[in-house]
Amino acid sequence: MDKRAEMKKRVADLRARLKALGVQGMVIPHEDEYQNEFIPPHAERLAWATGFTGSAGTAVVMAEKAALFVDGRYDLQAARQVDGEIFEIHNIADKRAHEWAAEQVASGDVIAYDPWLHTLAFRDLWQHSLAPAGGQLRPLAENPIDDLWADQPAPPMGKAVPHALEYTGRTAAEKLDVISKTVARAGARAALITALDSVAWLFNIRGSDGPFTPVVEARALVMGDGTAALYIDKAKCGEGLRAHLGAAVTLCPPESLAADLKAEAASQGIMADPNIIPLALVQAIEEGGGRVLPAEDPCLMPRALKNPVELEGMRRAHRRDGVALTRFLAWLDKQVAGNGVDELTAVEELERFRAEGEKFQGLSFDTISGSGPNGAVIHYRATEETNRTLGAGELFLVDSGGQYLDGTTDVTRTVAIGAPTAEQKDCFTRVLKGHIALGAVRFPKGTSGSSLDSLARRSLWAAGLDYDHGTGHGVGSYLNVHEGPQRISKRGGDVALMPGMVVSNEPGYYKPGAFGIRIESLVAVREEPVTEGTRPFYSFETLTLAPIDRRLIDVDMLDADERQWINDYHARVWEEISPGLDAETRDWLKAATAPL
Repeated sequence: MDKRAEMKKRVADLRARLKALGVQGMVIPHEDEYQNEFIPPHAERLAWATGFTGSAGTAVVMAEKAALFVDGRYDLQAARQVDGEIFEIHNIADKRAHEWAAEQVASGDVIAYDPWLHTLAFRDLWQHSLAPAGGQLRPLAENPIDDLWADQPAPPMGKAVPHALEYTGRTAAEKLDVISKTVARAGARAALITALDSVAWLFNIRGSDGPFTPVVEARALVMGDGTAALYIDKAKCGEGLRAHLGAAVTLCPPESLAADLKAEAASQGIMADPNIIPLALVQAIEEGGGRVLPAEDPCLMPRALKNPVELEGMRRAHRRDGVALTRFLAWLDKQVAGNGVDELTAVEELERFRAEGEKFQGLSFDTISGSGPNGAVIHYRATEETNRTLGAGELFLVDSGGQYLDGTTDVTRTVAIGAPTAEQKDCFTRVLKGHIALGAVRFPKGTSGSSLDSLARRSLWAAGLDYDHGTGHGVGSYLNVHEGPQRISKRGGDVALMPGMVVSNEPGYYKPGAFGIRIESLVAVREEPVTEGTRPFYSFETLTLAPIDRRLIDVDMLDADERQWINDYHARVWEEISPGLDAETRDWLKAATAPL
């Protein structure tokens, strides 16, 4: 059976199951039971139903129609992967899933959902949207996709292992004390922690249950008295975990969480993040006579504010990562000057260089290796079907990152394969001007990411150009490469940037069918010296250390300050990276970082 026939059969089988259940449609999110961005293979239900493999999206399957909803990063990918005769494809900037569903339902129609895959925020939004048309929501006891998916992989069973104080900078007991006090101040009985990176951060544990993110599947209840219960499968408890957690933490089986929530909820409310808590656990709290106290995950802000030990670990990790990326870029230049190289080979070689580095644990996300028109697909992933050889006169965009015991990296560089065109240089330099403007900015305390976003776009806007993704996302410390609450974006990004936060600086430009450009480095928010009569100001320390392709820079488009910025940055790259290189690569880097 060919792919199109297989996808049609899957949707038809799902519709038959929904009809048997007495419902008229179903919402299929990308998220798993923990609201992860990068999900284990067994949770790829959206990909099973639609063929779309991006990291964000939602499908709605009705009796006669079906639709997939993605953001601007995935317009081209969705069009490539999803059969348009089976699914309508919508950009969420134009129409969102709940709006489309409200247009499809008639009075009395029921839209089903898996309560483990959706949140309190989902229920509130969808009920409000469906109500005017008489539509209703209904939770399902079992997800029909799990029954239809014949070769569905098993859930992950990685071990939870202690993460050393030399990397975390604070003990789990210290962190637990902070979160417990937050619970007590809120007047709640407990805080339910369901985000896997929050659980990992709070208890100083790491695991291998998440693709690209070193987490273990577990949830926690943190009480206001300084104690906590960690709900984790016994088989996941590695050697030394019990002693590491201490007497204040009780280990409990995951299946007991719902009953415990019912019992605890009877006395006081349970704090939970409405954007993370699965509705299955909301139901347990409500059945116990309690209520959810909507509140931001109390680990979110403390986790984002990296302590000095974590920041120094990030610096060390980025130096090692810079050595690996520089070796790769030098290798790439040599290869394309000879017989050429394709996208998949580039992916393999870059990972090989990283793997040779100290403390490397794996990639932080699937490497984006896009040649020519593939670079214009914002979250492109090379496959055997799409793999291209890097061609002369084209641009090559490589967005990659590593997980190290002491830090997480994420870096994008765009390089010229052969001589670049005037258009390529113009667009690249406009992106670079935005990257420099953001990297060099000083801003007063209380400034949010949304207030800075336009700095990265100004030069592009002047030419009538733009890009359909945020300019910056938070990054964890040997945790999630996409971490909140901070971000730099024209949509959202209202959290004030504070010292210790790590965020990306990644403007770009994408010409469909031709090329993609992105320049991404990670930066840490730092305090500026305060003099008498001035208010507190912050700036960014650039953590990423890798050369920016000088061949693509139109120097005449840069002002004196911009030229100085890139020269100073390249001088620093040379100083910090060159000691870790062999003589041949060091010669290459010397030329790559020469002053403009």
